[in-house]
Amino acid sequence: MTIEQSTEINFTLNPDKEVTLVTAPGVFTPNATTNLLIQAVKSTISKPANLLDLGCGTGIVGLALHFQDLISSPLYASDLSASAVHCSRENFERYACQADVRGGSLFEPWKDKKFDVIVDDISGIAQGVADVSPWFQEVPCDTGEDGTDLVLDIIRKAPQHLNEGGHFFFPVLSLSNVDMILQVANENFATVVRVGRQDWPLPADLKEHMPLLQELYAAGAIKLEEKFGMVLCYTEVYCATNPLFI
Repeated sequence: MTIEQSTEINFTLNPDKEVTLVTAPGVFTPNATTNLLIQAVKSTISKPANLLDLGCGTGIVGLALHFQDLISSPLYASDLSASAVHCSRENFERYACQADVRGGSLFEPWKDKKFDVIVDDISGIAQGVADVSPWFQEVPCDTGEDGTDLVLDIIRKAPQHLNEGGHFFFPVLSLSNVDMILQVANENFATVVRVGRQDWPLPADLKEHMPLLQELYAAGAIKLEEKFGMVLCYTEVYCATNPLFI
């Protein structure tokens, strides 16, 4: 990534806190799911922790928790995207957050490392939805037909990277196979608790593809809800503890 390719965006963490972030093409832009994930961690963790921001993107999740004094330095962060690694390093340095940032797929950069808290910011949506969604025009989506490929891999490997008493946070989008994701989470952790949820209207760009969405819904690849005459999607955040297998 060259300096010319990078840009800056503003992201609001709360009514009193806005941060300016370096980003670049191919780096996922923070959104409502990002804030939901941050709030879920803040409401669960009460003291500084040895923490991994998995799929760090711009680094905003780790930064937000750093601002709340919930990180035992250094913050650990990783992303498959070299551009994301570069942007995260820039943003951590800008806000004086000591961090160990590595490039690589999922847990590959952390083969022998364990953490008190793992915050997974890698979610998935069904491939058919990704193909027609504006969200993934610059960011690759390789999460499979029902959006679970990466998420299930992360859930199954997370226990190997948690310290005793550790917490694993992960988001689930209704535009993926929610039931399969939660089934695998419960097969790998004794305790899986929902710690956040946000409903949101189906975006106008996707309403144009209702036949496709109805087909995916019938196949169990996504979930859709109808309320107040609107088609709704949702994002949930779960906290998993007490791994069953290590």
